[in-house]
Amino acid sequence: MQVPLLDLKAQYATIKDEIMAAVAGVLESQRCIGGPKVEELERAIAQASDCEFGVGVSSGTDALLNCLMSLDIGPGDEVVTTPFTFFASAGSIARVGAKPVFVDIDPRTYNIDPSQIEAVVTDKTKAIMPVHLYGQMADMDPIMALARKHDLAVIEDAAQSITSTYKGRKAGSIGTAGCFSFFPSKNLGGIGDGGMVVTNDRQLYERMLIMRDHGQQPQYYYHFVGGNFRLDPLQAAALLVKLPYLDGWSQARRENAAYYDKRFAGTEVQTPYISPDCGTVYNQYCIRVPQRDRVVAHLRDKGIGCAIYYPVPLHLQKCFAYLGYKEGDFPESEKAAQEIIALPVYPELTDEMQDAVVDAVLEAFG
Repeated sequence: MQVPLLDLKAQYATIKDEIMAAVAGVLESQRCIGGPKVEELERAIAQASDCEFGVGVSSGTDALLNCLMSLDIGPGDEVVTTPFTFFASAGSIARVGAKPVFVDIDPRTYNIDPSQIEAVVTDKTKAIMPVHLYGQMADMDPIMALARKHDLAVIEDAAQSITSTYKGRKAGSIGTAGCFSFFPSKNLGGIGDGGMVVTNDRQLYERMLIMRDHGQQPQYYYHFVGGNFRLDPLQAAALLVKLPYLDGWSQARRENAAYYDKRFAGTEVQTPYISPDCGTVYNQYCIRVPQRDRVVAHLRDKGIGCAIYYPVPLHLQKCFAYLGYKEGDFPESEKAAQEIIALPVYPELTDEMQDAVVDAVLEAFG
């Protein structure tokens, strides 16, 4: 049986008429930049995240950039983050001219290890950027305590974790601001690129609104150099259709994860650890296995979709060689990168499809 890693067509088939009507409404209005649909989505995502404000932007990466720029973080500054994440986390820090400073991960959750952060804080440190990886939030209480102690901003990279929780609090609502991605593969995915920043800080919110539109207010009067980070109303319209389904889709992912957990119990496969403090949304379901590359080759030979998130930690990437890190500096991140595999977990999976996935994984061990 062929099982793709993700099947967006299966989701689209269930909401096609709603999506087409929403897109047609935007086209009929010819309000192609900003407007009521973007504003409606901003309010809805802020509410879903237990935040007061939302700022729609052009991608999850631009959400991070807008945050950093609006917090006036730039050359000479340092931002602490994890090397085991998608490129945009550290890439956005570097793009504003600041220095990414890495801290290793908790080997169970794959999120930044709060106990290691204070050792790298200097008088140049301006922010901490925890990443809520794979749908599970980082351990935020000690991070926030440290941020208060050193007067640091906290930018939650929640690109993979919209509506996930930590001690009952929503992703994006704990730090200074939270950043979401609406890339199509996300739990709440658009029909192209898109993103959102949420915050409870009115002053930061107002600055981010101006920053996303070149720094102008009113038109052609520029307070500072901003960017072109505007969210497309076509994306907003499609996301507004999908948002009411999000909780149900996330619950289906949790049920699929539970099925995998049960099937893999007692085998060599290490299933995801979910902290009792957290409610995850399983943007990815990642297992750890010995001889990972052999397992991946077998899955692909069997037509089973899989992926490696992420094969090379950021401190070992060529573009960050100037930071001076070397192999062995962050052993837990490096070990995870050698052992992890993401399996299909999208809501439309059937038990038969999941059985095919599990059987193929176990076959790889002979």
